[in-house]
Formats: sequence, C-alpha cells, structure tokens
Amino acid sequence: MAMILHGRRLHTYRAKLKSVMKGTQSHCSSVTSGRQLVNGVNLYYEQTGRGEHAVLLLPGALGSTQTDFGPQLKSLNKEYFTVVGWDPRGYGHSRPPKRDFPPDFFERDAKDAVNLMKALGFGRFSLLGWSDGGITALIAAAKNPDLVNKMVVWGSNAYVSKQDVSIYNAIRDVSQWSAKMRKPMEEMYGVELFTKTWEAWVDGIAQFVKRPEGNICMELLPQISCPTLIVHGEKDPMVPSFHPQYLHKHIRGSRLHLMPEGKHNLHLRFADEFNKLVEDFLNE
Repeated sequence: MAMILHGRRLHTYRAKLKSVMKGTQSHCSSVTSGRQLVNGVNLYYEQTGRGEHAVLLLPGALGSTQTDFGPQLKSLNKEYFTVVGWDPRGYGHSRPPKRDFPPDFFERDAKDAVNLMKALGFGRFSLLGWSDGGITALIAAAKNPDLVNKMVVWGSNAYVSKQDVSIYNAIRDVSQWSAKMRKPMEEMYGVELFTKTWEAWVDGIAQFVKRPEGNICMELLPQISCPTLIVHGEKDPMVPSFHPQYLHKHIRGSRLHLMPEGKHNLHLRFADEFNKLVEDFLNE
C-alpha cells in the first residue's frame, strides 16, 4: 500500500512539474514589454527568451523594436539568449520627449542603451546594432569594455562623407518613398510627425560633415576590445562599401562578412541567414 501511494504521489508530482515547466516556457518564450526610467526618460523596451547570454537590439534612424527587429525577437534562440529590444528616446514608444539631434545624440543614445541594460539587471551583454543603432553600439562598446561581450553591426559608419550627405538628401522627401517603406513609420508616428522627424534626422546626421573628416566616432574604434562582427549588404544603397571596410580596418580583430544580395535591411530581407550568422558568432 505504501509503495502504491508513493507511486501515485510521484506521478502527481511529475504531472504538476511538467505543467509548471510548460507554463514557464510559454511565458519565457513570449515577448514582454515595459518601461524603465533611464537618465530622466521612460524608455520602452521588449524582452524575450531565457538564455544566459543577454543581447540588446539597437534600431536605426526613427526605428523602434517593433518596426526594426520583428524576425530577431521572434526567432533568435530563446534557450541561449535573452533578447532585449528598445526604442531610443524620442523614437517609437519612448515618447515623450520629442526627438532632437544635438551634436552628441549618438553618445546620448549609447549612454541610454547601456544604462537601460544595467537597470534591467544585466551585468554583461552583447550588442546588435543596425544603421544608426550600429553607430550607437560602436560608441557603447568603446566606452564600456567591461560590460559588452560581443558586438554585431551592419549598415553603420564612423564618419559622414559628402557622398553620404548626397544620399541622405536624395531621400529627404518621404513622399517619394515607396508605400511599403513609409507604412511602418507612418503607423508609428503619423504622417506629419514622421515627415518632420525624418527631415530633422537628415539635418542632424549632415552636421557631422562639418567636423574634421566628417568624424562621428572614428577615434573610438581602436578602443573597442570585444569580438566584433561587421556585416555588409553589397547592394546597400544607403551605406557605401568604404564604411564597413573602414570599421574592419580600425576595430582590432574584427571580422567582415559580406552578403552579395543584401541591402540596407538585410536582417529583415534575409532574416534566417542573418539570424544564423549572429547566433553562430555569439555562441563561439
């Protein structure tokens, strides 16, 4: 009788444990969202996964976790990684404040990003930065070598050339963008705010060309000590190939991976290939 009772209890315990674990996995695999007060601003973030390796996704100009990183939040391995996406101040759901572009806006974003991860309880983390988010990641990694494990950047640059300014001015008028390109931004901001904020961004990024060599963060690249993967789409219309080559040359020990068919949004267009590339690099 005692053996039968023990067996029943064991069976019940196992069933309950299985149920609890199933519920925990479902909760951990889903995307949760919240706001965290950082440097005087309530920053919006989304988090998923339960892995020991924390990863922060840094969006591009006017971008947000929802507009820029859907495939990464959905598909990066949730057993290995805890993935955090965020909206920089003045972007996406981190409003107010209104977004502005002072000369140090990249440094400000880098400080916000690092302090957000610290506030969320992550002692060390890796950075995945796209476009402007890549610039922010470069600055954050250079200034916080004790916090950043690894870094992946794509569509990014450490300086602004006259050729770059010509590219930005050519896309200044958002009414000339395709409906597909405008849609997520117009849904996030509304047509008027999107138009005005984008024009302000073009002016904000163009201000760097007035600096010696168009410098954004050139002097910081040699200070980056974490393993760094630079990804470049060879059909990127926004970022000429001399930019990833410059990053590769000046970031010690960095790797450069070229995607022949990739454009500026290669992590969205070729999400499976990109995600595998990132996972393999982060797991080395």
